[in-house]
Amino acid sequence: MMSRAFVFGDAIDTDLLAPGNLMKLPPAELAQHCLKAIAPDFASTVRPGDVVFAGANFGLGSSREQAAVSLRLLGVSAVLATSFARIFYRNAINLGLPAFVFPQVGEMTDGDRILLDPVAGRLENITTGKTYALTPIPPHLMAMIDDGGLIPHLKRRLKGAAA
Repeated sequence: MMSRAFVFGDAIDTDLLAPGNLMKLPPAELAQHCLKAIAPDFASTVRPGDVVFAGANFGLGSSREQAAVSLRLLGVSAVLATSFARIFYRNAINLGLPAFVFPQVGEMTDGDRILLDPVAGRLENITTGKTYALTPIPPHLMAMIDDGGLIPHLKRRLKGAAA
């Protein structure tokens, strides 16, 4: 599926993704404030399948899962960053949001047309014509992502084991 790139800089923290002062909102409402402080129209313009690119230390700050949940609820299909805060990376995978370390973020521009194949570990920037190799997500984690995250994956596996 063709996606659009949304490109951000370094140190995108969890408070930018899920503002702490709004944590009492239901998840769908909280998602409408995702990245609002630096990209006021992000939540209203991102579409299912779009990809977020960012610099170093994406997701630093608190361990709130709502940061990854907000991106998922907005339809973001993956996050590619030069590096991730460890807890955000694990939260993203656990919640079914693919996350890739991608040192070439600086070669991406807002609005670039992207084709991402997380299983093959391949990213194609249709706008520039460049193709990049990514470290593929291991099959056992890709199965978890395909199931919608850790909890749905475990429910599916336990249901299968009980049959």
